[in-house]
Amino acid sequence: MIALTLTEIKDFTSHLLLKDTFDSFYFIEGEIVTFNTFRIDGFIQKEFFDTDTDLPEYSYWKNIREYCFSLIRGKRTPLSFRFIFSLSHKNIARLIEQNHLPLDPAEIQGLYLNIRFDGKSLACVTGSSFKTFSMDKTLEHAWDEMVEKFFRQKQIAFEK
Repeated sequence: MIALTLTEIKDFTSHLLLKDTFDSFYFIEGEIVTFNTFRIDGFIQKEFFDTDTDLPEYSYWKNIREYCFSLIRGKRTPLSFRFIFSLSHKNIARLIEQNHLPLDPAEIQGLYLNIRFDGKSLACVTGSSFKTFSMDKTLEHAWDEMVEKFFRQKQIAFEK
């Protein structure tokens, strides 16, 4: 787990709300505080859909982003917001494979990005969750390194 301070708030929120930077991540949950507090659960209610298509457990950020932007958009800065993203199952398997880790992707609950704006500062904290107990931190370290590399590739300014 690492904590990153995102030093260019306006640039990062542009990546978050206007660009497709985080679109391939699962949206786990979020909260936006403006004139009211809006809480959003990313868990897909499969009963809502008429189709038998295999739906993921959580929505992708690309399907929620515009709605969140509509809540934040305006002349006033939100009082706060927080979003929790997770790497998709497919990308977790890819990360394990790329790092030659002796792990079964099915044993990983999630690799998370916790993004929090408190009205003044913006931070991102990584996290990992396994379905079973493990003392092995190699996946967690690989995830932390991947997040830093991802931010550098997208030219997102941060400090550790």
